[in-house]
Amino acid sequence: MTDADDEGGTPDGDDREDPLAAAGVDPVVPEGASGAEFAADAEVRGFIREVAEDVRGDSSESKQLSAVLYRVSDLYDEDEETSPEEIYLNVRHIMRIKSEGGLRR
Repeated sequence: MTDADDEGGTPDGDDREDPLAAAGVDPVVPEGASGAEFAADAEVRGFIREVAEDVRGDSSESKQLSAVLYRVSDLYDEDEETSPEEIYLNVRHIMRIKSEGGLRR
């Protein structure tokens, strides 16, 4: 972890505050959870995807939440290869782009 991470900045020396740090979210994955296995479970996957469809609306926030939930459901899909860490990094990246005004600022 770099000094920038400790201070809520970004590791590339950028002064902007990390949105997760600003929200008080601890980005550290406990050691026991990092290697967690998620058994394929069509019922859990289907439930999460159903919730993702329910929350999806017209706002960009609801679309983002829906996309995150759908990605989480991939943990329970034997045909998908993802991890909680990968999902976390993707969400963090999306939040950082959003806090900077989007891709086309």
